[in-house]
Parts: sequence; C-alpha cells; structure tokens
Amino acid sequence: MQKYDYLNRLIKTNCVVVVRGNDAAEAVKTVDAVIAGGITGIELTFTVPHADRVLDQLSEKYGDRADVLIGAGTVLDPATARLAIIAGAKFIVSPSFNADVAKICNLYAIPYTPGCLTPTEIQTALEAGVDLVKIFPGSVAGPAMIKALHGPFPQLAVMPTGGVSLNNLETWFDAGVTLVGAGNNLTAAAKTGDYAGVTATAKKYRAKLDAIMVSK
Repeated sequence: MQKYDYLNRLIKTNCVVVVRGNDAAEAVKTVDAVIAGGITGIELTFTVPHADRVLDQLSEKYGDRADVLIGAGTVLDPATARLAIIAGAKFIVSPSFNADVAKICNLYAIPYTPGCLTPTEIQTALEAGVDLVKIFPGSVAGPAMIKALHGPFPQLAVMPTGGVSLNNLETWFDAGVTLVGAGNNLTAAAKTGDYAGVTATAKKYRAKLDAIMVSK
C-alpha cells in the first residue's frame, strides 16, 4: 500500500529536515545541500513562497531516488494538504492535529504526521488513523516524555521536532523515538548563503545517525 511504502521510506531516512526559505531559490538550494550531505527526508514548509511549485520542482528532480522522500510541512488545513499532495508531497506534517487534514491524507493514502504534545492529542491523532506522531515542540517535551508516553502507548511511533541537535541525537533515540526532525540546528548556514556549510553539517548528522543505527 502506497501510504506504508512512503511511511517506511520516511522512517529509513532516520531524520527529516525542516526546510524554510525566504524564496523558492533559497529553499531549493537548501534542500539540495541537505541531500548532498546524506540526509534524505525533506519537509518543505508552506511558509516558503509558492511552496507548491517548489514541491513540484523537487519531486521531479528527486522522484527517481528511492532513498529521498519529499514532504510538506506547516500544513494547517485540508486545502493546503491537497495542494501539497497534488504537487508531489509524499507525506504531510502539521504543527498541530487537524481532523480534516487527516481525512484528506487518508483519502490520498499519504502519511500524516501532526504535532502533538499531550496524551489526549496523541490518542485523538491515533484514532484518526495517524501512524507517526510528531512530538512538538521537542525542546519543551524532552526525551523523558518519549519514555513516559511509551507506557500507555507502547506501539507509538514518534518523531520529535524542535530541540534536536547533534549533541542530543543519541539521547532521543535511546528514549525510543522512531526518527527525528531537525531544523535550524542543521540548516542555519543557509541563511547566509553558505550551502556548503549546510552540506557539511548534514554529513555530521548522517555519520552520527549511522553510528546510532549500527548500535541498535
């Protein structure tokens, strides 16, 4: 089934990078730099101007690579979700749970990963067919919350976003996350046009992630 093919491919990336940008060109260059560094899960946010066109461009560029998965982030409503899916998004991420977005994603067999911070929100998302929950903001929740959540929700697949860095990657995975979401800690160099710096940082993340996966 398409949904679970995308979901499994997403999990295999170990890390989804949240890509923002002041314009389409900056976003595309950032994505290229991240992928060049070996991190192949990309969440292009809909705060990027003309994000649907950027998604279409990236989907065409990387569509033949099984290891690369391009999705859409900051999706707040079903209209945006549908626009992203038509443009080629292989997964949808939101900062919060939206039942109508869940329905659209289920209709098109696309994984939906909403941001949740409480057990009530998590249960609501699971009941709506969500397979991977984004714990957001991760900097507020912390790894200890992941361990606590696996008590009542032992099968919960989680992706913390916010507060994930090179220094605490191992701590998150030790706590039981399925994969992580990385943002400014990885892509900061793009703000000054230093895309080589983004690639260098992505390579450090990839090396650290590979070492963690080997040890598990």
